[in-house]
Amino acid sequence: MTTRNEVIDFIRGLSILSVILLHCKIHLPVDPSLLSITWVKWLLGSGYYGVMIFFVVSGFLITSTCLQRWGKLQSINISQFYLMRFARIIPCFLALLAVLSLLDLIGLKGFTINNTSLLQALFSALTFQINWLEAKVGYLPASWNILWSLSVEEIFYLFLPLLCFVFRKKNLILVMFVFILLGPLARTKFTDNDIWSDHSYLSCMDGIVIGCLAAMLADKVKSIQLSRYLLLLGCLLFGFIFFFRKEAVEIGVTGLGLNITILEIGIAMIILATLQTHFRWFRLVRWFGRNSYEIYLTHSFVVLFLMNILYRASQPTWIIVFEYLCIVLCSGLLGQSIATYYSEPLNLYIRKRNFSYKIGYLSEG
Repeated sequence: MTTRNEVIDFIRGLSILSVILLHCKIHLPVDPSLLSITWVKWLLGSGYYGVMIFFVVSGFLITSTCLQRWGKLQSINISQFYLMRFARIIPCFLALLAVLSLLDLIGLKGFTINNTSLLQALFSALTFQINWLEAKVGYLPASWNILWSLSVEEIFYLFLPLLCFVFRKKNLILVMFVFILLGPLARTKFTDNDIWSDHSYLSCMDGIVIGCLAAMLADKVKSIQLSRYLLLLGCLLFGFIFFFRKEAVEIGVTGLGLNITILEIGIAMIILATLQTHFRWFRLVRWFGRNSYEIYLTHSFVVLFLMNILYRASQPTWIIVFEYLCIVLCSGLLGQSIATYYSEPLNLYIRKRNFSYKIGYLSEG
């Protein structure tokens, strides 16, 4: 069995926690004065950055899996690639759509679609166009809205093996660099629709591509000295965007859409620098990272359910903090339960039925 990369678990854990906390802030608002505190703003307002980081990690893991299984990207078995994606993504995805459809039909508050029809939402979800639908009609309920990122990912992976089949390695790398160049432009120049500028395919695929390129370079990073340089530079790039957001705006980096690109490159460098690292700290955060897909798809249920039970206006800050902690913990437990008893067993069953495979961390994208 392939050893899990604990640093990637940690990165994914921080990313999913940032997404949960952002949705907590939206649905269970804190005292506005707290949001003037810089570290609180970082803690509760970094969900979008978290999703961008997920894209980098996803690109790295999927490409690593392909290289490990087939040796080079041009040798990808297209049918097996699609089956692997189906086995990992679709069981949980279809179950989520079934539950969301039922909740919409019974008119449950927080899950009812008001700006389009259920059929349109289902069609957009199944064809990976939720981001396009929201750009046209506005945001869907929270548990539908999170599917915009899945739309970006799966459209990219629909075409990835085809691109690898058509282009030789050098040309494929050039195509990938085109995606990276288009990313900032898509976020700032191609549209004046705020939702589309943040959630369009080109706005986000640069992160997946950066992860892909990092995986292609992984076997080049062998020396400890190079790893140290990459780690230092990666932390500096990430830290600049994450902790100095105001300064990034002032010098024009954010206005050019380059803040996301810099963040993604920083994360890719950190991953490359820590491939051989044994990371035993922050076990709880890594636990969230191991179940991040299931937590991502289902945490909105926990947020909305506990909001209706716990939240009252003008609550003391310490109670809000307690409620946030309850939501975070329950989201993790729900995600782990779904992964353990539903999605992973189905994932393994589908793969066993169709081809021999290696069970390991890199098969999780």
